Amino acid sequence: MARAWLHVFDVEMTEERRISLETKRKLGYDALGVMEKHLKDNHFFVGRRYSIADIALYAYTHVAEEGGFDLEGFPAVLAWLERVPSQQGHVPITQG
Repeated sequence: MARAWLHVFDVEMTEERRISLETKRKLGYDALGVMEKHLKDNHFFVGRRYSIADIALYAYTHVAEEGGFDLEGFPAVLAWLERVPSQQGHVPITQG
């Protein structure tokens, strides 16, 4: 939602939305923490190989900075973000 409000839709940032955005960012950082913990010991999310789980999580995580997330504190997530595009059949979202 953070990325959508900030970059996709023309949404007025009311005080209520600012508060909601702060909550969503906290939850997003919590999710990144879970991902970081898992990826410290695993290259991918399921069965030690690239799967639909990686595709689904990559979709939003690779544009997290557009939602105001700083990924520098998540080195395992950053390494995973570099691994995913090198997988056979990867199609970038910006392909045109």
